[in-house]
Amino acid sequence: MIKPFSFSLVLAACLFGGVTGSAQPYNPSIDVQHYDFSLDLNDSSNVIRGQAVLTVVFRADAAAGFQLDLTRKNETGKGMVVKKITENGAGVRFTQNVSELLFHISAKAGEQHIYSIVYEGVPADGLIISKNKFGNRGFFGDNWPNRAHNWLPCVDHPSDKATLDWRITAPEHYTVVANGALKEEKIIGGSRKLTHWQESVPLAPKVMMIGVSDFAVDHPGDAMGVPVMDYVYKENREVGFKSYSYALEILPFYIQHIGPFPYEKCGNVQSKTRFGGLENASAICYFENSVNSPDVESLMAHEIAHQWFGDAATESRWEYLWLSEGFATYMTHCYLENKYGADTLEKRMRKDREKVIAFEKKRQTPVIDSSVKTDFMTLLNPNSYEKGGWVLHMLRRRIGDELFWKGISTYYADYRNKNAASADFETVMSAVSGQDLHDFFHQWLEQPGHPVLRLSRSYDPDKKEFVLTFTQTGAGSWDFPLAYTVDGAPYSVNIRGASTTVRLPLAAEPRRVQIDPHVNTLVSVAE
Repeated sequence: MIKPFSFSLVLAACLFGGVTGSAQPYNPSIDVQHYDFSLDLNDSSNVIRGQAVLTVVFRADAAAGFQLDLTRKNETGKGMVVKKITENGAGVRFTQNVSELLFHISAKAGEQHIYSIVYEGVPADGLIISKNKFGNRGFFGDNWPNRAHNWLPCVDHPSDKATLDWRITAPEHYTVVANGALKEEKIIGGSRKLTHWQESVPLAPKVMMIGVSDFAVDHPGDAMGVPVMDYVYKENREVGFKSYSYALEILPFYIQHIGPFPYEKCGNVQSKTRFGGLENASAICYFENSVNSPDVESLMAHEIAHQWFGDAATESRWEYLWLSEGFATYMTHCYLENKYGADTLEKRMRKDREKVIAFEKKRQTPVIDSSVKTDFMTLLNPNSYEKGGWVLHMLRRRIGDELFWKGISTYYADYRNKNAASADFETVMSAVSGQDLHDFFHQWLEQPGHPVLRLSRSYDPDKKEFVLTFTQTGAGSWDFPLAYTVDGAPYSVNIRGASTTVRLPLAAEPRRVQIDPHVNTLVSVAE
């Protein structure tokens, strides 16, 4: 669900795994290598007490210090108060402003430092502490897009990915799930339990997660070597385990078509989230009533697809969100097409086309929308999802299935555990297909709207000729192939310029013309 480098920053990016796609880092001073979060949770209040140990490498000289994202306690009493910061046991000077934690230190480019931050407070957002639909208390990380800094000191941007440990101390009646692999679970006295999860794969904060609830836990099996783990409310044990078993079917399709699953497990978590699903890496959150939803299979297919695209291969800037949401949308369609047939794909693409066109009537913006600077929730719209999916669908039809899937798997292999811009995906697909795809990507991603055509037709009985004229009546100029049938016989035309005319020799006037019969083009046609 993101600038030109100086030479020193290019060097730092190469050395320390910086972002790709010619993008300056969101936080140019540091590159976080590892987070170690220790959190103490309780049932008597919503106050969390934390210690965050950060391993950072400096991208450039930092004579004036650096900053992390962290929300300070506000007038409502929500937010975090930092008690102390140390390095090797020595105190570090710091100040807090409304949304940043400022370190008053100096460091040289290339140096690695480890800082320990002790803090506490009531999360302003990001960590949802509330009762579930059965009245039971729980804690759920819900960081997308950049809400992690409401409870975690971090670089809250998808371009800075780091490995992490979670060490959660909570009342012993809770089960704790988080990113990565379970390392330890032990009672520590006073009816308290310590749970340690470790994620060895670098993550962006948007998909870091803990879930703390009275879960029923199931391991229904492994999918091509990937452990599937389900965490559902105890009251929903039976229906939840049954519903979430779709993961055992979904994972093999993606592994075979895209590449290896990137994480230690595929965890499926019934949760409190503001979203229908949230693609937290290896610990996916689904809304509370997902276990009863008739659409749970497609929901799971979408969120599991994100484990590859969005989580492992991550957009470098928010404007490239289609690399996450458009991919998850279309991968879902491909999974369902594989299981239920081509008619299912056509039905879903037709529905998505309707959503895209309806959205354009409200707002004319391109898929790559750099105008959004702060409220990234506004990018959760049909441009990022359905139109992004349509771009992939038309690309697939243009280069063919074999090259499409080769390109998808190559892109994943190249950018797994890294960041990518749209141009990076374009480069991969052009190289794999042997085609110059720049104009294709430019018009569909950077030009708002879609092709709108008026079709006129006539038949000349003397010449035995059927004439079709396609006139572009919408904004912009589009260049694309368009399939159609005449009385069931298939034809194709390349639409270019203001008007395109086709002359077909036919013995009699045809009865029926059908445009885009297999739903392969994002186009509107009227007569």
